[in-house]
Amino acid sequence: MQDTVKSSTKVLIVDDHPVVLSGCRALFAGDASVRIEEANDAKSGHRAFVQKKPDVTIIDINLPDVSGFELMRRIRKDDPDARIIMFSMNNDPAFVVRAVDMGAQGYVSKADDPRVLVKAVRKVAAGDNFISPDLAEAVTFSGAAIKANPASQMTARELEILRLLGRGDKIVEVAEALGISYKTVANTTSLLKQKLGAKNHSDLIRIAVEMGLG
Repeated sequence: MQDTVKSSTKVLIVDDHPVVLSGCRALFAGDASVRIEEANDAKSGHRAFVQKKPDVTIIDINLPDVSGFELMRRIRKDDPDARIIMFSMNNDPAFVVRAVDMGAQGYVSKADDPRVLVKAVRKVAAGDNFISPDLAEAVTFSGAAIKANPASQMTARELEILRLLGRGDKIVEVAEALGISYKTVANTTSLLKQKLGAKNHSDLIRIAVEMGLG
């Protein structure tokens, strides 16, 4: 009995789509060594991580409260050794690079064959890194495009603020979501306008939408 417990892998999936959660459950249903925990937003995902101490955490980038990147930052603050796989519809190589730079050990596209996610979980649980083969190839051959992508010019905090503004949040709502001051968000917004060449606030929101940050 002790051996079973020792060899089991606890996986936390943070995603707000019920179909994805049920699909992931079904994917590992036949494997008694994998135990699935679930959360549907960053706040409950962070709480579940602290309480359940999963071996691997699978995070969707587009969560309803703050992004998967921000959740990863919060988890890493609690546990620098956390093993994290980003799981997203966003296949932009710049986002893959950003995720790895922030400490993700894995990145899997939702468009991939489901078996790719199973492989990613096994690899990351064993202490290895894993990027979907198609994405890894895209990253290898997209150096110039990655550098040209505005996402590569921004810090994780700037990306998060831009994302929240892009989905229509007001500055005060962004400050509340991230637990920072109104002034910090306002100053960062001004810097983002300069960095991205946005003429005004509406232009900044347009850029965020075009970048697929929503």
